[in-house]
Amino acid sequence: MEKLGTGIGWRPEIATAVEELPGIDWVEVVAENLCPGHLPDSLLRLRERGVTVVPHGVSLGVGGAERPAADRLAALAERALLLESPLITEHIAFVRAGGPLTASPGLEAGHLLPVPRTWDALNVLCENVRVAQDALPVPLALENIAALISWPDEELTEGQFLAELVERTGVRLLIDVANLHTNHVNRGEDPATALDELPVEAIAYVHVAGGVEKDGVWHDTHAHPVTAPVLDVLAQLRDRVDPPGVLLERDDDFPPAAELAGELSAIRETLGAREPVTVREAVTARKAGAGAVRKSVTARESVTPGGRETPAQRPSAPTAAPAPASTTESRQRLALAETALLSALVAGTPSPEGFDTRRLSVQSRALAAKRADVVSQVAPELPALLGAEYRPAFLAYAKSRPMSGGYRRDALGFAEQLLRAGQPADAAARRRLALWWQERSAPRRPTRAARFARAARTRFSRAYR
Repeated sequence: MEKLGTGIGWRPEIATAVEELPGIDWVEVVAENLCPGHLPDSLLRLRERGVTVVPHGVSLGVGGAERPAADRLAALAERALLLESPLITEHIAFVRAGGPLTASPGLEAGHLLPVPRTWDALNVLCENVRVAQDALPVPLALENIAALISWPDEELTEGQFLAELVERTGVRLLIDVANLHTNHVNRGEDPATALDELPVEAIAYVHVAGGVEKDGVWHDTHAHPVTAPVLDVLAQLRDRVDPPGVLLERDDDFPPAAELAGELSAIRETLGAREPVTVREAVTARKAGAGAVRKSVTARESVTPGGRETPAQRPSAPTAAPAPASTTESRQRLALAETALLSALVAGTPSPEGFDTRRLSVQSRALAAKRADVVSQVAPELPALLGAEYRPAFLAYAKSRPMSGGYRRDALGFAEQLLRAGQPADAAARRRLALWWQERSAPRRPTRAARFARAARTRFSRAYR
């Protein structure tokens, strides 16, 4: 497996800092934010220096019930070839639901949501991964995600789920140690157990990121400094394997370059502080740990008074996988389950049975806040026009209008609803908003050449009537 070294997530806001940071071997860039015909100059300069660039997808939804969309796979492939990347990464998550499999309107989460760790979901995920692998020109690595909620009646732990996935598909793993810490705080899952059970030999690289705890819930913000507990999980991983690459993620509230350099130094020190075991020893430990866990019976999800699940309440896998069910049947069941959950989160329908309703409320608010943040980035004119009224107005809009067509369409829908309600109250601001909406929602004005050709056709047809 290619040695990547130490990297950082490239973002436009810190492009100059990334170029100047010492010891950066590689960078990761959000694939959907790249325009193949217009790569940022900063990325071009990094590539000229020999810095590896890895595209990191966020919208494929490989954990969803539908097969990965061909156009999304083609876009990922195009970016990997353009950047001459050694691999492509995505997430073990679903980001949309509904549609033909459930005969219901399509819904988009606007963020990564956890798939149930069940044999049904695993069957679907493995088939989706194989579809993606066949369409991509370089190896695929998948990331474990952070979660606020847990599915009821799960049949595998996270480590077991990942081990089965790797065994069936040969896919590589992108292990986010911050997400392991998040799941420890929010769901009572022991990071050491997950590391013992997952196949560390399949790790392509590692993510490290910051977050913050509020009211007993850890929020994986990527906008706060990396904490000591996250570095502790990185050290535990380093005890088991020498990861080919480690990357610092930061997506918002960007600090000065000196602070980024300090976090990178802390990561390097953590990696150098422990003597790793061999891959053979790690695999042996993983199998022993998995065998011990399989001795307990599957437990239904339960939550402590503080809202956090304890390790004893987490599920364990049976000693062997059941006979593979029809993937078509697995897709149907998964589609119904994911649609019911997403509908509760973004459309206000009743919570599916077995979920912690308090946690669903936290997740629902987090999705709406994320949606408001991204729309403000996609359409910065909206918060500029509305000022302090933007966020409460958008959150009110989001309660009645689930996202179904991406963030740009979401911004247009929000503006249209405001205008229909006679908002904003200031007439001048309302006129500016109406002009903004018209320029982006109306059909494009024909080009001069198109107008000339249409006039010529009209004259020609009249001459021969």
